[in-house]
Amino acid sequence: MSGLTCPVCDCAAGRTFLRRERVPGTQNLLSRSQDAARAVASGTLAMTACDECGFVWNAEFDASRVRYDQDYENSQTNSPAFEAYLQKLVDYLVDEQGIRDHRIVEVGCGNGSFLRSLVTADDVTNRGVGYDPCYRGGTRDLEGRLVFRREFLNGEPLAQPCDVIVSRHVIEHIPQPVEFLAAIRGSLSQSSGARVFIETPSVAWILRSRTYWDFFHEHCSIFTDSSLSTACQRAGLVVSNVRHVFGGQYLWLEATPEEHVEVTRDPGEIPELAESFTTAERDWLRNWRGELEHAAKQGPVAVWGAGAKGVTLVNLLDPDATLVRCVVDMNPLKQNGFIPGSGHPIVAPEQLGSEQVRHILLMNPNYREEIKDLLDRLKVPATLINLTERTEHTDESASVSILVP
Repeated sequence: MSGLTCPVCDCAAGRTFLRRERVPGTQNLLSRSQDAARAVASGTLAMTACDECGFVWNAEFDASRVRYDQDYENSQTNSPAFEAYLQKLVDYLVDEQGIRDHRIVEVGCGNGSFLRSLVTADDVTNRGVGYDPCYRGGTRDLEGRLVFRREFLNGEPLAQPCDVIVSRHVIEHIPQPVEFLAAIRGSLSQSSGARVFIETPSVAWILRSRTYWDFFHEHCSIFTDSSLSTACQRAGLVVSNVRHVFGGQYLWLEATPEEHVEVTRDPGEIPELAESFTTAERDWLRNWRGELEHAAKQGPVAVWGAGAKGVTLVNLLDPDATLVRCVVDMNPLKQNGFIPGSGHPIVAPEQLGSEQVRHILLMNPNYREEIKDLLDRLKVPATLINLTERTEHTDESASVSILVP
């Protein structure tokens, strides 16, 4: 399918390179019964790349298939490795960007932990307001220095001018990202000199590393550094810096609102990467389904991580929940629940021994050492298989072995 209009640059140069039917509409939904998990609304993936600006989007995204409410849970703060990353980000904003004695607005604040860290950092007198309809908890804290609103930012000028707007891992959920950024820009119409910080996954990293489990229905808008800049420019934001963070997996963009902004477009290598991804995914799926069947005959297999990556992986490789025994997650809110779509049970790491798990599939190399240390402490003798090391060399003529750590 070609000739689809790009939501970022408005050109008719989109080509669909990946299609999947009946994928879970919401990957991070808490389901307390297997029946409820399997009944989660499904959607279609039609991942499409723009030949003009490099933006990638789901051309068949259906917002009615997604639930963002009190049962939505995507926090990663139970991971020490991710906590360390967040702390470095807080330190960067406070120490290098000078965010002290500032009024901060976070769009899509989740559980509020990142905003709280910015407000309570050492030697700062920051104040913060978090917007998120999925927020759970009290709405005021720290004698009013921290306020949470269970709503979207509507684009109207903020009642009180702010110095900083932060939005981490929100824009990838928005089917019209320029409108979202324009709402941020509009809210700053009375906040001259404000700075905007955006964090979102890097589609170039996904395509290059061939992490086939990193495309899912919730993430309907995936960017390169160039296409994210184009979207910001079209919304009236001048981009001062874009860099790759978190081992290259995320983009971190810094911008300021301006009246007149030049708009640039550069697809980079995205069209070529997307085209090669299609064939590689088909070969990978065939090989790994066979490898998983072989491994399951030798002993129980688990997947580490019940977030969107894990949900996507088990729905791709084991949709009937016959080969993977369980999915393990460190987030207690997810434990004892079930994976949307496939219905796999979600267990705590401490349960791996009783499940007699022999192989554990790992999708994100950033957590490898943390997980290895935890398995050693728990005395779980399972083999940890890093899937990102097994993607680029898998083709029609050569099958990897899941049994090699």
